[in-house]
Amino acid sequence: MTALVGFDLDRTVVYSSAALMLDGPDEAAPSLVVTEVYQGLPLSFMTRTAERALATLAAEAVVVPVTTRTVAQYRRIRLPLPDTGWAVTTNGAVVLHDGEPDADWTATLRTEMTAVSAPLPEVEERFATGLPQGAVLRTRRAEDLFVYAIVDRAELPDAAVEAFAADLAALGWRVSVQGRKLYAVPVPIRKERALAAVAERIGATRTIAAGDSLLDREMLAWADVAIRPAHGELHAVGWTAPNLRVTSAQGVLAGEELIGLAAAAVAAERTPA
Repeated sequence: MTALVGFDLDRTVVYSSAALMLDGPDEAAPSLVVTEVYQGLPLSFMTRTAERALATLAAEAVVVPVTTRTVAQYRRIRLPLPDTGWAVTTNGAVVLHDGEPDADWTATLRTEMTAVSAPLPEVEERFATGLPQGAVLRTRRAEDLFVYAIVDRAELPDAAVEAFAADLAALGWRVSVQGRKLYAVPVPIRKERALAAVAERIGATRTIAAGDSLLDREMLAWADVAIRPAHGELHAVGWTAPNLRVTSAQGVLAGEELIGLAAAAVAAERTPA
């Protein structure tokens, strides 16, 4: 039996200092480990307990990071996982095996994008004209596949995001807000499609997935067992499913808890009925 565990990264397994959500006294805070360094400074963290639990889980199942980050951004992350294995980046547009991209996978998606989604420059123009003035601080392309903006949330009300999402939906693109980033991604690029391809290649008999954002929704619905933290976009809209488990904790402690829930789901697969 082979269990596959697909984890979103940011605000699911790793957390910036702004996303830790540690409300108690400082002396009661959990021990943290740095999972990412950017420009010489620590940027992302997980609890030490979560790090140990993830290493144990990786010995029992195939653990696959599944992230909206580009390949370069993903390679900054340091997790206690084997050097060889699988990862999904760029919201599902890139499948990495032993660190190398599967070119055929991305080429297939580009063909589908041409058929069903408006060109990237047209969507970039909508970022400039379809959002409140002052909301967009800067925009970035992700490997020429999709676009995201760093935004000022104070200048970007929920109603404006909803209107922008409806506008882009007509163009074959989906919108998601994660922290200070507003993503627009072509409809064919989806995390669950890439994770399902990995599951097929390894012959997975049980699939577990965890994530917090709207871009994780289909991945969670696809998995045998879905886990989400009690924060993030999915929590805000009250998203649920028959296969869903929700953490009791929020922030970095939710990351620790959901690794434990994934381990329990893997153990259940190995326990005779």
